[in-house]
Amino acid sequence: MEPHRLDRAEARRIAIRAQLLDADRPTALLDVVRRLTLLQVDPTAAIAPNADLVAWSRLGTAYRPDDLVRALEQERTLFEVDALIRPIEDLALHRADMAAWPVWQRSRDWLEQNGSFRRDILNRLADSPEPLLSRDLPDTSTVAWQSSGWTHNQNVGRMLELLTLRGEVAIAARRGRERLWTPADRVYPAELLAAPVIPADEALRRRNERRLTALGIAREKSTKMPLEPVDVGLAGEPAIVEGVPGVWRVDPDALGLPFTGRTALLSPFDRLTYDRVRAQQLFDFEYVLEMYKPAAARRWGYFALPILHGDRLVGKLDAKADRKAGTLTVHAVHEDVPFSRDIRRAVDDEIASLAEWLSVEVVGA
Repeated sequence: MEPHRLDRAEARRIAIRAQLLDADRPTALLDVVRRLTLLQVDPTAAIAPNADLVAWSRLGTAYRPDDLVRALEQERTLFEVDALIRPIEDLALHRADMAAWPVWQRSRDWLEQNGSFRRDILNRLADSPEPLLSRDLPDTSTVAWQSSGWTHNQNVGRMLELLTLRGEVAIAARRGRERLWTPADRVYPAELLAAPVIPADEALRRRNERRLTALGIAREKSTKMPLEPVDVGLAGEPAIVEGVPGVWRVDPDALGLPFTGRTALLSPFDRLTYDRVRAQQLFDFEYVLEMYKPAAARRWGYFALPILHGDRLVGKLDAKADRKAGTLTVHAVHEDVPFSRDIRRAVDDEIASLAEWLSVEVVGA
């Protein structure tokens, strides 16, 4: 079909509406996660953990982190795997991949070499009436996991990760940064596990459609990204964005809708800006997460929050929350474009809203 022709403003507005960052705020956490398809788990909490910060950006001060804990641990309407929180019904779209996991030969070989270790882990989890921490499980591996990174010889943790990706084990809860593990059938609904497995090709097609609904506009193909792709295959319809190279895919249901923007502070891992190339091409927004850089080399700050105003990404907030001291210290507000009085007021109001949600006071710039 003939591609839709969009100017960049319309493309930006499609992306913002899709991510629930326009003025029409959602009111329920489950609705947010279903629309976004995921919340990324990340331990960095210079302001707040990523999953909570993303939820707050959509729901505002009505959101409480306990809402997420309840959905994961009690209601079981959400589940976590591979550092991503998803709606429980979306598990059906991943079961075929779980059955085929691991795809990497090295991991396959390691699992085969440690068959007795795998069975020991599964039996100990099944025999325990309560979920267990990884440190509660002995290392009975035959062959140690070899890695040049932090997982080297972390055999219990690596086995638990692989068994979770295979759908044999599930994360029942978190206690701080530690995960509690249990057999998958104690977390995942019986009716879902008993249902026929959706074929892998069909599941991929549906996941691409879900992702496009969440992104609004995306590439058909893109650079491989960790955890979750940023492209969508042949989902949606083709589009050309004025002044931007290549052919895009757009959600046809997102075309031609009215737009009213608002101001929002975003996590560095927010899906609106996670694809840095898309953010640059559609928003003229340059961003690098600088927490791994030496302090002297940082331009915007350790955990700078992108600032959305209307249909533009206009700057970054360099701030740090200290719950014990009861403060949100604002080190700097970096303006990518000169702030008008209205933009400055809106950004200050959003910083105040963030402090209210955190139950701290704003200090600094």
